[in-house]
Amino acid sequence: MKNKTAAKKLAELGHITRLSIFRYLVKMGDEGAPVGQIQEELNIPGSTLSHHISRLVSVGLIRQVRESRTLHCIPQFEVLNELVEFLKSECCTGKKCNH
Repeated sequence: MKNKTAAKKLAELGHITRLSIFRYLVKMGDEGAPVGQIQEELNIPGSTLSHHISRLVSVGLIRQVRESRTLHCIPQFEVLNELVEFLKSECCTGKKCNH
């Protein structure tokens, strides 16, 4: 992962509402949650929620799947893991440590 890509993902998670949405989806696991459930649980107005979800989708942190009339948001754990590994990739390369 390149710095620019990581920075975009981190920037989207740097907004309190998007971070709350993403953390909720992570809490819900591999199946994610329907948009309506996210809206109800986090008390976010529909138009605002849609905007924030689209931002997370645009950087690949979540994907959306339509099942009939229900739109599910699914956290992309592999993208999250790549981001975490990128952040840790140079840990202690400049000095001795126990990490």
